[in-house]
Amino acid sequence: MTAPTACLALADGTLFYGMGFGATGETVAELCFNTAMTGYQEIMTDPSYAGQIVTFTFPHIGNTGVNPEDDETQDPVAAGMVVKWMPTQSSNWRAVSELSDWLASRGRIAIGGIDTRRLTRAIRQQGAPHAALAHAPDGVFDTAALVAKARDFAGLEGLDLAKDVTCAQSYRWDEMRWAWPEGYTRQTDPVHKVVAIDYGAKRNILRCLASAGCDVTVLPATATAEDVLALNPDGVFLSNGPGDPAATGEYAVPMIREVLARDLPVFGICLGHQMLALALGAKTVKMNHGHHGANHPVKDTETGKVEITSMNHGFAVDSQTLPKGVLETHVSLFDGSNCGLRVEGKPVFSVQQHPEASPGPMDSYYLFERFAEGMAARKAATA
Repeated sequence: MTAPTACLALADGTLFYGMGFGATGETVAELCFNTAMTGYQEIMTDPSYAGQIVTFTFPHIGNTGVNPEDDETQDPVAAGMVVKWMPTQSSNWRAVSELSDWLASRGRIAIGGIDTRRLTRAIRQQGAPHAALAHAPDGVFDTAALVAKARDFAGLEGLDLAKDVTCAQSYRWDEMRWAWPEGYTRQTDPVHKVVAIDYGAKRNILRCLASAGCDVTVLPATATAEDVLALNPDGVFLSNGPGDPAATGEYAVPMIREVLARDLPVFGICLGHQMLALALGAKTVKMNHGHHGANHPVKDTETGKVEITSMNHGFAVDSQTLPKGVLETHVSLFDGSNCGLRVEGKPVFSVQQHPEASPGPMDSYYLFERFAEGMAARKAATA
């Protein structure tokens, strides 16, 4: 039997031994699980996973390799990866590299050979634990030190991570959604000017905005209302992102409230949904183990339609705190938690799920079209 080369230590002292791949070293983070059967590269590069190690419940991770087109941001953001079976040699016509090599070149640690069912049950029952993950080719681990590091991890509550993953400066975006056989094409005839606030924006969200006819300018998470309004946008988009929404809201909420006062169309996704809720007067709460996967059923409370969605969040909007005039539009059919809102009589809305991720595959794409329609209606009304 091959000696283990990686160790996952939980804050309660539980140890999991396995085979390491990717980078060597140690990392400490919150441990979550993701139930998606595909998209491991998109998951690892989703900025919303900052501060988290991801356990994949699907055992076949790495079998399609990696390629630069599927990155949601330049480099992996998730702190580490936990899988049941070690990645096999990739078999996919789009693959340009192996998962293990890709992780190693980008400083991300992974462990294979883990009983991910047991680990997932523990996360569901006890809540997302703090964990330390180590990969040492010699198989030598100071387990007491690893457990201590997991216990010392401060956790995500009260932590603003958007500043860590946002862009350093503003930029324009015109790349549209991938389509066969052309691949990615450029938006050459946009009709709406959109300012997108980057709390950790995924590239495919920006592509969906461009495909909906938007000329997109991306601003950092700390952008002020003056920065936003100086661009004279037709609408404002609030992106996904990591960390505690209440912490990010310290600087984001005042900006959003000033934008709302100008009656501009606003659309938020994930952390952007939570930011909008906070700006409207609601509160957010930490979830036991969050929602992470591509099989989450969400019900549109106004139409009765059920959408199969992709989700990635450990905090949620408390629907009981939504003020008068703010309606709950979507709910999770897993646990009844809030997944959407809109402001009565205004083109202002947001959702917790990721409509750009295509798990349905197109169940939630109408939200981008709704945003575009809101901007068109406002321009027509003010013409």
